[in-house]
Amino acid sequence: MLILGIVPHQAFATDITASVDRNPVSVDESFKIFFTATDSPDSDPNFAPLEQDFSIINQGQSSSSSWVNGKYSKSIRWTVEVTAKKPGNLFIPPIQFGSDASKPLAIVVNQGATTSDAANTNEDLILDVNATPEQPYVQSQVLYTIRLYRRVDVAQAELSEPELADAVIEKLGEDSSYNTLVNGVSYLVTERKYAIFPQKSGVMKIKPLSLTAAVIVDSQPDFRDFFGSRMTKTRRVLSKEIILNVKPVPPSFTGKDWLAAEKLELKQEWSGDIQQMKIGEPLTRTLTLRGVGTTVGQLPELSTVKTDADVKAYPDQPVLNERKLADGITASRQEKIALIPTTAGKHVLPAIEIPWFNTKSQTMEIVRIPETTINVVGVNENQPDTAPPPKTLATPTVPIPQPEKNTQIPVSTNTGQQYIWFWISVFLALGWLATAIYFLQNRPKNQVTYTKEVERLKHETGLKESAKKLKNACANDDAQGAKNALLAWGKQKFNVNNLGAIADCCDARLRDEILHLNQVLYGKDTSQWTGKKLMQVFTENKAREKKVSPDEQILEPLHRL
Repeated sequence: MLILGIVPHQAFATDITASVDRNPVSVDESFKIFFTATDSPDSDPNFAPLEQDFSIINQGQSSSSSWVNGKYSKSIRWTVEVTAKKPGNLFIPPIQFGSDASKPLAIVVNQGATTSDAANTNEDLILDVNATPEQPYVQSQVLYTIRLYRRVDVAQAELSEPELADAVIEKLGEDSSYNTLVNGVSYLVTERKYAIFPQKSGVMKIKPLSLTAAVIVDSQPDFRDFFGSRMTKTRRVLSKEIILNVKPVPPSFTGKDWLAAEKLELKQEWSGDIQQMKIGEPLTRTLTLRGVGTTVGQLPELSTVKTDADVKAYPDQPVLNERKLADGITASRQEKIALIPTTAGKHVLPAIEIPWFNTKSQTMEIVRIPETTINVVGVNENQPDTAPPPKTLATPTVPIPQPEKNTQIPVSTNTGQQYIWFWISVFLALGWLATAIYFLQNRPKNQVTYTKEVERLKHETGLKESAKKLKNACANDDAQGAKNALLAWGKQKFNVNNLGAIADCCDARLRDEILHLNQVLYGKDTSQWTGKKLMQVFTENKAREKKVSPDEQILEPLHRL
């Protein structure tokens, strides 16, 4: 109790983070501020500092707790809906929770509504879309934002999804709702975002979206039809068409593989001291590549870097991850490589360089890990010398008196000592025999384990070789070569021998690409086939299990507004 009394409170302060549902916002629209804590703070929050630059519309609180792998976690969230009093670069100030406090957060507040379509109409139901940027580079991220403005009550609504050939489209996060003023009229806005990655250069058109809504005719709750339902009328609203002018890879980019992103980071970690490695003992090198504004399928492999001939490298399966946030996709690729040195001395691991194109600065950049020198000590290095063998003590010479003539001397045979050495020899022989029998009995088991390990390595090597052939075929848009590589991969991984059966064992995106390839080869679809999209979804699927779990086979429910 004495120790707890002298420890400062900051050592036990609750961590409180502040976030917003979107950024930037308009001065005439509401947005939500979230304050999240992993434990109960010192006291209730005091939101009075917010009123300097913001008007508070509503506030609420929620909490949740869970047990995961035997660990208890708790989360408390305070939600404050506000509107900004002025445009500019504002700060959400620190909010006091007794002696605990949140950190400040910057937010950009624009002047006027963020959309021009809504400002030029007086309709009570408006479907607005926009894309940023409208002149992207090939395979770079385009943020496609949908906003539904309404000032009428809607019983239910059904919205189509964006369609664009030769593009990867991903929905970002959950829908957000807020209030805004357009020409002095208050609207309730529902916002939805997508990330689009065009896979070829040239002019591409995103078709208009369609909204079908059941609009309530009268807001009075007692105004109902014959069956007791509220009277509605069906309205259909179309958005505008979006045209993208996709630019090809710029001539200034000299990298081997094209990679466009807003930000790229590369780092390495070691499981031990690289200056005290030992011969035959593994040390794990972890390489992590993280990109903002790119998909995990576009991140290149990292374990292909050659190592010193005296250092054996054994890469593990990569860990792929994607986070779909409101401001875009963040992807990461982590690879673990076990390094086992075979000789002592210093060994140099070559530098790792990944060229990439920064879509914000419009320039080529390189993320790099410099040359890494490891030091390997021998097996017996740093160990104390063995003790010298004991010196043999000299037996002193004692004069033996000569017997007198005709005197009989008794002769000792020392039979007791002879029996001791006999039993020691028998004991050692039995120990050697028991050891031999033990190793003979365990030899078949070790042999089986060794055989299984060899088979596993052959299986993994075969899968990697098939994946490499598929990558080459996709790079050359060789449909027949891609088919042969997929058949070899499917035979080894799933023990099936046709494209249809292989597709059934994969996730939805890879399944669709394999079936499309099958149609190109054998069906009526004679369109020119390109392998870039197949290779991208194959990379994302490569680390999955043989069977897709039943939960993953269920389609997402129809989106409702």
